[in-house]
Amino acid sequence: MAKNAGAKLLFHSSDWNFKTLSRTYDAIETIAIDELGLDVYPNQLEIISSEQMLDAYSSVGMPLMYQHWSFGKRFVYEENGYRKGHHGLAYELVINSNPCITYLMEENTMAMQTLVTAHAAFGHNHFFKNNYLFKQWTDAGAILGYMEFSKKYIAKCEERHGTSAVEAILDSAHALMDQGVFRYRRPPRLSSKKEQERARERLEYEEQTYSDLWRTLPRATERPDQEEAELDALERKKVLNLPEENLLYFLEKNSLILEPWQRELLRIVRVIAQYFYPQRQTKVMNEGCATFVHYTIMNRLFDQGKLSEGSLLEMLHSHSSVVFQPHFDDPRYSGMNPYALGFAMMQDIERICNQPTSEDRDWFPSIAGSGQWRETLLDAWANHRDESFILQYLSPALIRKFRLFQLTDEADNKYCEVASIHNERGYAEIRKALASNYDVAANQQDIQVVDVDLLGDRQLRLQHGIKNSVLLEETSRDATLRHVRHLWGYGVSLAGVDGQTGAVRYECSTA
Repeated sequence: MAKNAGAKLLFHSSDWNFKTLSRTYDAIETIAIDELGLDVYPNQLEIISSEQMLDAYSSVGMPLMYQHWSFGKRFVYEENGYRKGHHGLAYELVINSNPCITYLMEENTMAMQTLVTAHAAFGHNHFFKNNYLFKQWTDAGAILGYMEFSKKYIAKCEERHGTSAVEAILDSAHALMDQGVFRYRRPPRLSSKKEQERARERLEYEEQTYSDLWRTLPRATERPDQEEAELDALERKKVLNLPEENLLYFLEKNSLILEPWQRELLRIVRVIAQYFYPQRQTKVMNEGCATFVHYTIMNRLFDQGKLSEGSLLEMLHSHSSVVFQPHFDDPRYSGMNPYALGFAMMQDIERICNQPTSEDRDWFPSIAGSGQWRETLLDAWANHRDESFILQYLSPALIRKFRLFQLTDEADNKYCEVASIHNERGYAEIRKALASNYDVAANQQDIQVVDVDLLGDRQLRLQHGIKNSVLLEETSRDATLRHVRHLWGYGVSLAGVDGQTGAVRYECSTA
């Protein structure tokens, strides 16, 4: 019996080869597709070295990234930390593309290759393909082609205009990446190959016909009366579609000094920022989905006699490290571990569907005892982001397990108050408070373009909507404004307006 069980094992040692990888991949795929009902892009597995993994780290994980000094700086930082043993490397890296590219470290044991293939090539892959944010806001089929175009285009710009000139634009664009996304309206789709060719032709035409003469136009000498000025302001705000939340988009379209090739550089950085924006909104769900998938698959493989106890223990050791949640007084504590919270919520949904308590039936009447945990998880993975997922599915049982409670910290009170505890009202408030922490749009600084007088002083006027009395740090604020000034070409002002009272809390500007 033991001999037969051993004969069915997918692998017998930590060594691996491509034949073993292929055989294990097929076994994982059968469980993922047939039993879990996952729907994935075609997979492309790439075996890379630790140095190549470091390189992928430094270039935000994109296989065809353009060159910039900041990527080299990050490579040196990551390499020093890795060589000195301060931190390890990820076992894998996965790209939201079609086909879905998964990088596997060649130093991994076969057990780890099995775990990360299930985690990335099926867990993350399914989430990328089916979650509504990725479907609506990214184009997995076009991103690799667009990155190839971007890399070649920037290299061509460096040859034509010089590395320093290109880096100066990229430096300023990178500084504004957080303010270079559409949060509330859907961004334009990535260009297809045919549209990219049209874009190249358009840029070449604009560069040939570009004229600097209009910038020498004299300023208006007559000062309009107040009523006429207000009408002019309303009209130009309508024409410029103000206020505008996407600062990079506004500068790309309306900057008074940028040449066509510089505008295209802003667009490239803006597209990349938008591409990663859904990942920032779904960290808990994405990692929770992938962790739940690999945990379910590796246990299923063990039940089928295809994994040895030693291999399973090695995988569980890595899994336990990933989902470890330090206590608040632990030196390693840095907030909620998205792997821990996401995985726990996925498991809790399975428990509620299969073995609900009376409390679960009160809180989740539509799924408690239904037995449809696969369908519930597939629906959640497709139709939620972190904020809404936590708000809908975080259970009282899990709140107790993580020992969560809510504190209020008012500026005019020298003591913190325990506002919500483990009772019916407290569970709802704790869940609501935790969910709000994962609302990326609400927690980012709200800075918008509100006005610009193109025929007057040409000053770009920005407004910061202050939330909860949190102001911008002055040093980084002023440095960022200088980058805006560099891309705009004229003065830039920023006013901080309290979101509740409408009072102006501060004003600053660059000449």
